[in-house]
Amino acid sequence: MILLYFIFRIYKQGLRDFFILKMRIFKFISFTIISTSLALFSSACGSSKAETNAANSNKSNETQIVDVTTEKSIVKDVPSYFEATGTLASDAQTDVAPTIAGRIVEVNFDVGSYVNRGDVLVRLDPQDAKIRLEQAQSQVGQTRAQIEQAKAAVKQAEAAVEQARANMRQQQIRLGLTEGYNFDINKFSQVISVRAQIELAEKELKRAERLLETGDISRSIYDQRLAQRNQLLGQMEEARSNAAVAIKAIQTAMEAVKTAQAQVGIAQANVGTAQAAYNTSLTNVDQARKFVSDTAIYAPISGYISERVADLGEYTNPNAPNTKIATILRTSVLRLRVDVPEQNIGKVSIGQGVSLKVSAYPDRNFAGTILRILPAVNVTSRTLTVEAEVESGGLLKPGLFATARIAQSKPEPAVLIPARAVRTDGGVTKVFVIENGWAIEKLVQVGDTENDLIQIKTGLKENEEVAVSNIEQLFDGVTVRQ
Repeated sequence: MILLYFIFRIYKQGLRDFFILKMRIFKFISFTIISTSLALFSSACGSSKAETNAANSNKSNETQIVDVTTEKSIVKDVPSYFEATGTLASDAQTDVAPTIAGRIVEVNFDVGSYVNRGDVLVRLDPQDAKIRLEQAQSQVGQTRAQIEQAKAAVKQAEAAVEQARANMRQQQIRLGLTEGYNFDINKFSQVISVRAQIELAEKELKRAERLLETGDISRSIYDQRLAQRNQLLGQMEEARSNAAVAIKAIQTAMEAVKTAQAQVGIAQANVGTAQAAYNTSLTNVDQARKFVSDTAIYAPISGYISERVADLGEYTNPNAPNTKIATILRTSVLRLRVDVPEQNIGKVSIGQGVSLKVSAYPDRNFAGTILRILPAVNVTSRTLTVEAEVESGGLLKPGLFATARIAQSKPEPAVLIPARAVRTDGGVTKVFVIENGWAIEKLVQVGDTENDLIQIKTGLKENEEVAVSNIEQLFDGVTVRQ
C-alpha cells in the first residue's frame, strides 16, 4: 500500500518532484531491509527481546507525527532594488597647516576630539610678528610726515609761480603789453614817440637847409635844427636800448614762471612718491597684522581630529615638506561611493533613495540619497561610480564597507510568507511545504522583510501551504498533523 501511495504521489506532482520521491522510496526500502534484518536477529535472540523491540518500534512510529499550523504563501507588489557595494568616506577632509613659521606655544586638541569651525587649534609665538607690526606702524607715521612736507613744498612752488607771474605782468604793463602778446621793439611807445620827433626834426632840418641856401636864415638857426635832429637820434638809441632791457626782463620773468612751474611739478611728484610710500607702509601694517593673526591656527571645518602632528615647543615652517599639524574629518554626513554594474546604469538617477547596511550594525538600515553620478563608465571594470550622501547618525565611520540597496521607482510582485516559517541550518535556508499530511523540505532564497513577512526570491510559489509552527521538529518526509 505504501508503494502505491508513492507511485500516486509521482503521478500527482509530476516529473518536478520525481527525484525527491525517488529518494524517499530509497529511504523506505532501506528502512524496510534494516527493519527486517533486525527482526530476524531479534527472533534468534528470543521472543521476549523481540517483543521489546516491537514495542520500541511502535513507540518510534508514534513520535513521527508532528503537529503544525500552516499559512499560505501570497504574492504582493513590493519595492524593488538592486544591490551594490562601496566604502564610506568623509564628506570633507582637510589637512591643517600653518601659513607662517614659528614655535608652537599652545596646543588645544588631540586625536579623536571634536572641534568646531573657528576653534583655535594651535598658537605660535607672536613676539616676532608683534615687533614687525610695530615697525610697520612706525613707518606709517614717517611716510605720513613726508607727505605733509611734500605738500608744503608744493604750496611754496605754487607761490613762487604766482610771484614770477606777477613780475612778468609788471614788465608787460611797463611796455604796455597784454599777456601772451608777442613784443615788437619798433612798437615800443618810447621808440614811437622819438621816431615821430625825429621825422619832424628831419623835415625842419631840410627846410632850414633850403632857407640857408637862399640866405633867409642864419647859419646858427640851421645848426640848431641839426643839433635837435642829432639829439633825437640819440634818444632813439636810448629808447631802443630801454625796450631791449624791458624785453629781457619779460623773458627773464617768463623763464622764472617756467622754472617755478617745474618746481611745482617736482613737488607734486614728491607728494605722489610720499603717498605711494605711505600706501606701502599701510600694506606692510596689514601684512604685519595678518602675521600676528596667523600665529593662531584655526579649524577650517567642524569635525573630528583623525591625526595630530603638532607638539608643544616644536618649530614649524610652512616651506618645509609635510608641515601639517592636524587632519580633520567631517563625519556628520558621509559619502558612499558604489560601483554600479553596466547593466544597472539605467536604474540610477540623482535624487534616488539608497538603503545601506554595514557589518558593524547588521540589524540597522541607514538611508541616503544619490547626489553625484560620474560622467563616464570605467572601461576596465565596466561599472559606473555613483556617490550618495548618508547621515551617519553618530554611528557610521569613514572607511566602513557597506552594501547599498538602490530602490527602484516601480514595485515588482514577490512571494511572501511569515518570517517564522523560515529555518536556517548551517547557512542553508529552508521552508517546509505541507501536502497531504507530509512535510516537504524546500530550499529557498530570502529577500527583504516587511513587518512579519519575508520575501522569497526563489524556491516557492503562490498559495503553497508552509508550516509556521514546530518547524524545528520537521524534516523532509515526516508525517504532520494540522
